[in-house]
Amino acid sequence: MATPRFKEKYLKDVMPALQEKFKYKSVMEVPKLVKIAINKGIGQATADKKLVDVGVEELTTISGQKAVATRSKKAISNFKLRENMPIGAKVTLRGERMYEFLDRLVSVALPRVRDFKGINNKGFDGRGNYTLGVREQIIFPEISIDKVSKISGMDITFVTTAKTDEESFELLKALGMPFKK
Repeated sequence: MATPRFKEKYLKDVMPALQEKFKYKSVMEVPKLVKIAINKGIGQATADKKLVDVGVEELTTISGQKAVATRSKKAISNFKLRENMPIGAKVTLRGERMYEFLDRLVSVALPRVRDFKGINNKGFDGRGNYTLGVREQIIFPEISIDKVSKISGMDITFVTTAKTDEESFELLKALGMPFKK
């Protein structure tokens, strides 16, 4: 299997550029992408159990890796929610699949968002991780619009080894994430 495009880009272009910019003494200090976690909460899952299976299947199709159902930690009677009830889906990508997904997200999915002007640069958590909210799952070409019964969104979290948000921002920008100007 060939090395993913974005992994090569990281090793050849991004790593040396970041080392130059932040004056790292060792290449081991250069921030890198550790994992991408995709999470999808399904609000109507309390009423219809099949929605969780659909969500798991969609995430599996988008990521190329088997997604798992997430379960509630505690019961909340106002939401008709019982403990250990399936209420969402999640998948964590690492290594080759992570770079493949990032490639598809940046080059295919994000440009398909209606009125796209770039992603918000306020999604950093203070520890070098970035979370991006996607409103519609149909921006991914793997999802067939005909089979979608309900439009739903998801959160995509990029976990990096960066110590600060600035380092993380530069890493993701260098990897091709289209941040707003």
